[in-house]
Amino acid sequence: MIELYTAGTPNGWKVSIALEELGMPYTTHAVNIMTGEQKQPEFLRLNPNGRIPAIVDTDDDNLAIFESGAILIHLAEKAGRLIGHDRASRSRVLQWLMFQMSGIGPMMGQANVFFRYFPEKIQPAIDRYQGEVRRLFGVLDGQLAQHEYLAGEYSIADIANWSWVRIHDWGGVGVDGFDHLQRWLAAIEARPAVQRGVRVPNSEGWDMITGKAGNADDFAAQALKLVTTGKPA
Repeated sequence: MIELYTAGTPNGWKVSIALEELGMPYTTHAVNIMTGEQKQPEFLRLNPNGRIPAIVDTDDDNLAIFESGAILIHLAEKAGRLIGHDRASRSRVLQWLMFQMSGIGPMMGQANVFFRYFPEKIQPAIDRYQGEVRRLFGVLDGQLAQHEYLAGEYSIADIANWSWVRIHDWGGVGVDGFDHLQRWLAAIEARPAVQRGVRVPNSEGWDMITGKAGNADDFAAQALKLVTTGKPA
């Protein structure tokens, strides 16, 4: 059994989607990052960095794992799926997974901060990060022009990248002109396991981001406090 400690963010969606795709039994523990539950001693015992997601694998001597990429690798290896079928295909999956961890996530995160969260609009910073995100989207689009999925077959690399790219509008970056990326976004969004995974632990965060529920400006103000101080508003 997997004990999942998570919230409705791109990094959280990665793990819940993977669990749904792999059909693994899991129990969800919602972590309210806006009130600072991820900074409490109970959570810090799972992840000293105080960030979601984290898991405990009760089948593996209660092994605690943090960092979404490390969790995805553990789950895929445990199930023997979504990580390639030989050394070469596994390498391709890990390369595109690391592309998300080192590029897509950090650059989109900075675009979100400067475009959406900061009340002062520092245009050179906005231009820098939005431009880099567009460049990275172009890399994805080029790969997807030659392959249905990033590493050839659907894998944890697609799950990780999709979980971030789906919120491109939040950072003010469009996917216009990237036809292959748009095709890939729609194909993954249509998967039933993905639709279930993005509702874990709930859809509140995503609904506020998209304006479907709550107030997006209030959400952005809370997020600004969190990303600039590491503490909730």
